[in-house]
Amino acid sequence: MMLRPMFKGRRSIVVLSAVVGAIAAALLVALSLGSSRDASAPDAAATGAKLHGLQQTTSLLRGIPQSGTVLGHANARVTIVEYADLQCPYCAVFATDVFPSIVREYVRSGKAKIEFRGLTFVGPDSDPALRTALAAGQDGRLWHVVELLYHNQGAENSGWVTEDLLERAVSSARLDASRTLAARSDADVQRQLEAAADAATHDQVPGTPAFSVGPTGGALQLLPTNDAETLRTAIDAALAA
Repeated sequence: MMLRPMFKGRRSIVVLSAVVGAIAAALLVALSLGSSRDASAPDAAATGAKLHGLQQTTSLLRGIPQSGTVLGHANARVTIVEYADLQCPYCAVFATDVFPSIVREYVRSGKAKIEFRGLTFVGPDSDPALRTALAAGQDGRLWHVVELLYHNQGAENSGWVTEDLLERAVSSARLDASRTLAARSDADVQRQLEAAADAATHDQVPGTPAFSVGPTGGALQLLPTNDAETLRTAIDAALAA
């Protein structure tokens, strides 16, 4: 899995140069050839068709407790923190290709819980997407919205994050769309958005997706890479400690 590079300003995380972006885009093309994501998903989302990944997301998350940005049982022995941008293509690959197995093996069993720390460094479309997910988190459905947006992700800053898409994602998560979308400007949503950006700067997160793993209530370690094997090894080590 590739790491989407970024660097940090005083209070924000911004995208690297256009040259690096072009390289990342080229790498994504190669990566997407082996991905299970449906390449037509962005077009379907834009035209109002049924959201991609709805059945998979509903089945994957069914019965697992959610509280705010956290997926999993509160007393899970291990905590996983994921830094991600909903526009990051590598985050979408993780969400569709790796995340389901992590949930089934570690989260559903109660061994681990995952905290989502959303960032908006890619560009303008990242902000409404993240705010919608955080607003859904107020009713315990952040992870449903996050997964649906990844399944229906379009090209960066192409305008794919439409109000129609966000409304359908929220409605598909069985929430009151009007209430949830109105809550995007709530003080708590803004606080969580700023707190995640500050945490990423403090932790010196080099790119997305990035993961910190450790015992719940203890020190978490930022992983040097974001490949699935490194993540699993870290989780297993924390469980064995």
